[in-house]
Amino acid sequence: MKELRAKYDLTQEELANKVGVRRETIVFLERGKYNPSLKLAYDVAKVLESKIEEVFIFED
Repeated sequence: MKELRAKYDLTQEELANKVGVRRETIVFLERGKYNPSLKLAYDVAKVLESKIEEVFIFED
């Protein structure tokens, strides 16, 4: 996710504002410390012009 964010020259704060969360949520997402809701995953992927599965790796 961090690489995709950098591709669009977005800061964590800017991405957070675009998807309606706090910057800390983006930090946790990038570190793999937080599993997003489906809506948040969709919103982040949409902003990054990517598919959800390109942005997030979900493991059992």
